[in-house]
Amino acid sequence: METLFILNEAPYGSERSYNGLRLAKALAKQPEQQVKVFLMGDAVACAKAGQKVPEGYYNAADMVKMVATTGEVGLCGTCLAARGIEDAELVPGAQRKTLNDLAAWTAAADKVLVF
Repeated sequence: METLFILNEAPYGSERSYNGLRLAKALAKQPEQQVKVFLMGDAVACAKAGQKVPEGYYNAADMVKMVATTGEVGLCGTCLAARGIEDAELVPGAQRKTLNDLAAWTAAADKVLVF
């Protein structure tokens, strides 16, 4: 089964993206599950490399890297450009995508979850 997660919230302040990434990681560990995560709006900052967070606090970039090892992580190219984030600043496995890519992922998914 293929599940698509669409995240819209910033990595910190709200826990929506955090919870979406947590669920994506947990689901990806189950047999026969395919997970794709698409980051839009302020959520693209989840995939920015080099985040420094207080000790004991979750690191969204590390969570994105973990999801990318078992699934796919796409980021809205328009949203990245609007925030001045270049491809070289992204964590390994996170890829710039387009709205057409998101449309194709949505059409192919068995489930779509939006955070």
